[in-house]
Amino acid sequence: MATVSLTVNGKVMSAEASADTLLVNFIRENLGMTGTHVGCDTSQCGACVVMVNGDSVKSCTMLAVQAEGTEVTTVEGLASNGDLHPMQQAFHDNHALQCGYCTPGMLISSIDLVTKNPNATEAEIRHGLEGNLCRCTGYHNIVKAVQAGAAEMKG
Repeated sequence: MATVSLTVNGKVMSAEASADTLLVNFIRENLGMTGTHVGCDTSQCGACVVMVNGDSVKSCTMLAVQAEGTEVTTVEGLASNGDLHPMQQAFHDNHALQCGYCTPGMLISSIDLVTKNPNATEAEIRHGLEGNLCRCTGYHNIVKAVQAGAAEMKG
């Protein structure tokens, strides 16, 4: 067992973890933050996406010990002072979620995408979200939400 210390949503946190503990399981089980989901166990679905040092990462593909000293943002860290992040609001306003299981990963991936490409086209958004699977919405409203969120994030 090793002590893993990292900053999660702006707060320094530490917990014990075995060498083979995945970051997604560490976040959920050791830190008690269950917004990040485990969907497939094969890194295909994207439900586990979090930001690590500003880049979206499938947390089921990273060991907790590899995250030592990093800054991690989970879906719980998106809202500020009770206000939804613009991308969260856009997902709500555009009905871009149904069951919500994929939503945490979709949100983090979408924010990363439009932060790096604020003027992403529909095709670029669809390509950028290829690693995130949704079994409910058919993606049309997700793309609309990402476009709306991007516009809000630009100001």
